[in-house]
Amino acid sequence: MDKRKLGSSGLQVSPLMFGGNVLGWTLDEPSSFKVLDAFVEAGFNFIDTANSYSRWVQGHKGGESETILGKWMKARGNRGRLVLATKVGSEMGPDEKGLSRAQILKQAEDSLRRLQTDVIDLYQAHYDDPGAPLEETMAAFAQLVKEGKVRAIGASNYASDRLFEALETSSRKGCPRYESLQPLYNLYDRSDYEKKLEPLCQEEGLAVIPYFSLAAGFLTGKYRSQEDSSKSPRGPGVVKKYLNERGFKILDALAAVAREYDSKPACVALAWLLTRPSVTAPIVSATTPGQLNDLVEATKLKLGVQAIVQLDQASAET
Repeated sequence: MDKRKLGSSGLQVSPLMFGGNVLGWTLDEPSSFKVLDAFVEAGFNFIDTANSYSRWVQGHKGGESETILGKWMKARGNRGRLVLATKVGSEMGPDEKGLSRAQILKQAEDSLRRLQTDVIDLYQAHYDDPGAPLEETMAAFAQLVKEGKVRAIGASNYASDRLFEALETSSRKGCPRYESLQPLYNLYDRSDYEKKLEPLCQEEGLAVIPYFSLAAGFLTGKYRSQEDSSKSPRGPGVVKKYLNERGFKILDALAAVAREYDSKPACVALAWLLTRPSVTAPIVSATTPGQLNDLVEATKLKLGVQAIVQLDQASAET
């Protein structure tokens, strides 16, 4: 499988990234192992998680996803073949939030312990923290890189002006820079990324790893009515945001292109993302190896110009 460059970090990653938010949430440990096995057996090497996954579940404290990943990598002995990404910045408890130096250094040690590894390949700022000076944040990341605990750093959920400021700060201070951006981006959620973030990422040569690449499952076509909201834990939010005239127009276009290519709407939606010159590896999640196999097919689907235009027009925001 062809690998892609992760910015200028020197890391080579697969064209899909596995989203580890499901590990320990909608997947228990044995099921997580099966899906992760299927992902690497298909030739992929890029896995994403965060220290806060899955703190939103009643009775969870955060770190559940990292813990499962650590156990799986130890059991399989495959750590050296993976590009492992996690995040810092989300709330982990009282006074445990943000991107201060103290928080970054503490949370990095906690993540390394849960992941049972000596180094994080890509350590990402989960959310921008206006309360922490960028000089302090970038210097803390630089310390982790210097100590060999982190190979590269990235940003998630940053606005274009703050991302530019962070890159400028790194350059001015001689610190490692963010090599990647993890934004919300898919066939429905386009304008926020395409207007300002995409040009900046292309100009700076940043890798882009979009999350919610299937709009929380909406672009699979399984949500068509209010009643469909019970199909997954994300269902109510999907129905509220995406079930509208534009959403249905996008689903119709995906279905038409899928029929033309003897494929599935989810594969087409991911294949469309992969045609974007700025996109490195969309993040995908699955709860069964079968679901994962369907998503893997997206990397083999080559959309023609007419199909891309059809999808662009259907998803255009008026």
